[in-house]
Amino acid sequence: MNILLIGNGGREHALTWKLKKSPLCHKLFVAPGNAGTALIAQNVSIAMDDFQKLGSFCKDNDIKLLIVGPEAPLVNGIRDYFQNDQSLKNILIVGPGKTGAQLEGSKDFSKQFMLRNGIPTAKASTFTAENIEAAFEYIKTCKPPIVLKADGLAAGKGVVISANQTEAKAVIEEMLLDKKFGAASSKVLIEEFLDGIELSVFVLTDGKDYVILPEAKDYKRIGEGDTGPNTGGMGAVSPVVFASGDFMKKVEDRVVKPTIEGLNREAIDYKGFIFVGLMNVGGEPFVIEYNARMGDPETEAVMPRIKNDLVELLLATAKGELKSQKIEIDSQYAVTVVLVSGGYPGDYSKGKAIHGLGNKSETLVFHAGTKQVSESVVTDGGRVLAITGRGKSLEEARIAAYERASQIQWDGMYFRKDIGIDLMNYKNT
Repeated sequence: MNILLIGNGGREHALTWKLKKSPLCHKLFVAPGNAGTALIAQNVSIAMDDFQKLGSFCKDNDIKLLIVGPEAPLVNGIRDYFQNDQSLKNILIVGPGKTGAQLEGSKDFSKQFMLRNGIPTAKASTFTAENIEAAFEYIKTCKPPIVLKADGLAAGKGVVISANQTEAKAVIEEMLLDKKFGAASSKVLIEEFLDGIELSVFVLTDGKDYVILPEAKDYKRIGEGDTGPNTGGMGAVSPVVFASGDFMKKVEDRVVKPTIEGLNREAIDYKGFIFVGLMNVGGEPFVIEYNARMGDPETEAVMPRIKNDLVELLLATAKGELKSQKIEIDSQYAVTVVLVSGGYPGDYSKGKAIHGLGNKSETLVFHAGTKQVSESVVTDGGRVLAITGRGKSLEEARIAAYERASQIQWDGMYFRKDIGIDLMNYKNT
């Protein structure tokens, strides 16, 4: 069958790599794609938010399955657009409608959903510019550190952890009054800080049944030792040492099942991925956030561990037939290290020639912010490449990833050198 994947990041390159392995995949198109997806699929120069052109392309190219990689098209209603068009409504889609995507599109919606459905989460309250004085009063009742979250989409950068009440007050002013994150911070959640270690759990659901995919741990901060501002993600590790049978049983019983049941109870038709951002607090899972799609760079560590035919899994999801599927997971470790442009997550330059991509290696190199210009691949974003090493141990996978990363270079390239070290030392903490 002919498949269209929407997106242009490392997540989409990893999905492309996995989809192409399926005998069910005839032609695979990626809109708009990057220099990496162009190596194994056909890139299509259509913007992710141009639903009309995407729809026309699907009709012209007999697309049977549409997979939505990033969050913005989901939050903006691409499923609704296709389902409301008589000529497009029979195309199978992986990704929720606009209402379901609010799990990611609005932190306030997401928090209220958790509370309504008894899902363990941190205490929080939501404020706007109109009631900023109430926000200041609420901050006085909070024990530092204090978490502040932009309500809307902010490319993974809309969360600020303030060390004290004075700093939190200044940040809330920046968010609500100075519009630090634009429309995304027109509402801000002030949330209780949970002291623990983070974990990403990925669920594929057809709205009734589900499978739990391999878990991963993401590294958000730009600096080693988890310092500096948040980014879209500087690396990932899968599996995660503390995600044992007992802990994952709690996650399934207390989080996954109530989430699916809550979607059903609230008549939210949901067919796609649910990314559950968790905090392990003394062995107890608490939900930090939901995403309505796979994570990036976690996808680059998770996809190599899935043994199943991904097209088969996604077709079952889109058709509401996931009950017949059972996930098969490779026991190998995967470590992903993200190579970024100098200055990221602040200002950075594009168009830097990337050297060393042609080296032969068993390690996977997923393109994120890249572009083909004549004979060269150049940087075209903040996060440029995601290098995934695999091995029988976490250490072996780390060595593979970092050896490959050391062979690649462009002017200003930066990457964290401590991805996975905390998990290697976890048993000693």
